[in-house]
Amino acid sequence: MPLKLIQRKGSDNWYVRGTVRGQSVFESTGTCDRKVADEIRVKIESRLLAESVHGKKALVTFEEAADAYIASGGSARFLIKVSPAGKVSGIAAHFRGKLLKDLSQADLDMAARVLFPKASAETRNRQCYTPFIAVWNNAVVNQWAETRQWRRPRKPKGTNVTILKRERAGTKPVSYDRAAQFVSSMTPATAQIMTALFYSGMRPIELFTLEAKDINLDARWITIDKTKTGEPRGVPIHEFLVPLYTSLITRGGILFRSHKGEPYPPTEEFGGQIANAVTGARKRLAKKGIVINEISPYTARHTVSTQLVINGVHPHIKDQILGHAADDMSRYYTHVPQQPLIEAINTLPVPPAWRMMGWWQDPVYWSRCLLRKAGRQARERQEA
Repeated sequence: MPLKLIQRKGSDNWYVRGTVRGQSVFESTGTCDRKVADEIRVKIESRLLAESVHGKKALVTFEEAADAYIASGGSARFLIKVSPAGKVSGIAAHFRGKLLKDLSQADLDMAARVLFPKASAETRNRQCYTPFIAVWNNAVVNQWAETRQWRRPRKPKGTNVTILKRERAGTKPVSYDRAAQFVSSMTPATAQIMTALFYSGMRPIELFTLEAKDINLDARWITIDKTKTGEPRGVPIHEFLVPLYTSLITRGGILFRSHKGEPYPPTEEFGGQIANAVTGARKRLAKKGIVINEISPYTARHTVSTQLVINGVHPHIKDQILGHAADDMSRYYTHVPQQPLIEAINTLPVPPAWRMMGWWQDPVYWSRCLLRKAGRQARERQEA
């Protein structure tokens, strides 16, 4: 039967009820205005008719796909922003009303230029292309869109286009000896986080939300269900991290926690959860006359990527370890088995200084200690 407007007992709002080509509908219009409700009824009926004839793929908008992606656990960052005044902006707002089937590479490139007019190629890639593609891939999983290879912006080549500017910490790799020197000056809880990052290449947000159930020590494998690209992936476990994970999974739940035993709030602000710890480590080193200001949580990811290249690891293996989005068809259809990935991650070097950090004795116990307390207790144990 065609859709009709009804009012439920005890409610002033109008509801749409009926069946369109075998699909039953009963939903609120969200309004008590009969005229407005009837306009909504007509739109719902028209949409359902079109969907029954052409299929869902012909009708899903980017906004709907973005909402579904966020509802499935994806990040809303860069997709939807609401100002204190209530103004909505972001990628989803830019594509408001646009159907997925009508979007092209030119539309995506234009969105990046409009939303980030002064940004570098790397920033546009991170803040526009990556979230857009994540939404698209989730829509593909929902069978709302076709699989498509989106072209990402490339950094200009050649010294004549280099722009000299102050570099942000975390944008370049460091040596593992230098990383060990920095991590050894951190509190045990944050040192454990940085250690896991430097020997996995995981994104900070992935590590902060990692749970004991995601770890398979026997298989040397981590399973991440929700990632930045919108697709689940696996991460090989470096042999160096086995004792750390063995200890942390005994308490269950979220693996990496603060010295108070509390999980870090999930955010993608480039490891901002331990920003104070990073600053503290820099200051402690500075007092010793050592300046290390270029290391942050994201430094680990750049370091792992660079070191794997130096070690001669195949680009396809490196990209799967890091969870990079596929940029070409050969990568898209290449899935490397687990064992080669495990062998590759184990090529990352482990300086002696990293193995000598005191918290390795009992990671769970030492993670609850601040640096001053940890140092004092370590001295007391040595004297005993």
